[in-house]
Amino acid sequence: MSNEPTARPQENAPINWVNMTVFTLTPLAALIAVPWYGIVHGFSTWAWVSFVVFLYACGMSITAGYHRLWSHQTYQAHPAVRWVLAVFGAMALQNSILVWASQHRRHHLVVDDVEKDPYSARRGFWFSHMGWILRDYPSGQNDFSNARDLERDPIVMFQHRHYLALTLSTNIGFPLALGWLVGDVWGVFLLGGLLRLVVNHHFTWFINSLAHMWGSQPYTDENTARDNPVLAFLTYGEGYHNFHHIFQNDYRNGVKWWQFDPTKWLIVVLSWMGLASNLKRVPDLWIHRAQLAMQFKRTEHALAKRHARFGDEQLERARARVAEEYAAFRKALEEWSKLREQWLADRKQRLLQKWEETSFRLRLKQIEAELRMQRRRLRAISRAYA
Repeated sequence: MSNEPTARPQENAPINWVNMTVFTLTPLAALIAVPWYGIVHGFSTWAWVSFVVFLYACGMSITAGYHRLWSHQTYQAHPAVRWVLAVFGAMALQNSILVWASQHRRHHLVVDDVEKDPYSARRGFWFSHMGWILRDYPSGQNDFSNARDLERDPIVMFQHRHYLALTLSTNIGFPLALGWLVGDVWGVFLLGGLLRLVVNHHFTWFINSLAHMWGSQPYTDENTARDNPVLAFLTYGEGYHNFHHIFQNDYRNGVKWWQFDPTKWLIVVLSWMGLASNLKRVPDLWIHRAQLAMQFKRTEHALAKRHARFGDEQLERARARVAEEYAAFRKALEEWSKLREQWLADRKQRLLQKWEETSFRLRLKQIEAELRMQRRRLRAISRAYA
């Protein structure tokens, strides 16, 4: 699917001078002041520690708080956790929870729509990265009709009403206070305050821009979202964006155990401590189903493109093998559907015995194993014929 912009409506929208000033002056100040201070005075260990600590505190308040907690409600958190995420989220200077989450929900609803998506990647890298913030585009206007639940959240509304005061006190007060405590006021302020702020901004914006342009699409190609492990490293796990756009209600983005997703790990640790609950996960079978559907789609496409390289007989043989695998795929899904319906009915009637529960789980694992084997066979077919 092409990522080239297909339209550029409302390019003459009025400039948002507050955002233009902030997002122009902060990187310029960091570009000039940080190297100068480093050359003339040098940075202490505490200054670098403050950079890393504040970077992760603010970044993960956006990912674990603004995004996975408030925008998608993939888990529930203790009020103490919610307050911490709200405060450091304000320090990230990316607008209030209410505004951020409302815009993000709209992005998911109309993703890639060049007129309605607040930061549509189809309007180009610059627009989706930060151009959408610098002008008052119609697609970016606040409409909280999709965030009534957040308007009933006292922590969200406190942060929204006092956002400016929280932003100034955290971005100026926290670095200065820590710098005073460790005896390096300017070093901590420049690294933990200024440079950290600029890096936080661009790391988050990479998800709106690069994560819709660079990477793989193992789960769906119905939108521009991509999985990218490099971006996942920079964005605290958010780089597995193709998975997220098809399974947005899952508290994980890096669904594999080996994928780098510190936001997921934070949520799990909080649950162990009793500070998070109701962690939502999509069934593994849904994930296998999405991956297999994409593999079938790509295999068919590859065979169609390479028709000239094969004789009709060889091509038909390849297509017959793919058709057999697809029939097995559909059969496994139908069995899963029947098992699930029976499981829900039995649970509702309170008639499920322990041995029946064990039998259900065992068969479910067998179906999941069959789908994993299908994926391996399909890869082999693709290598052999496509």
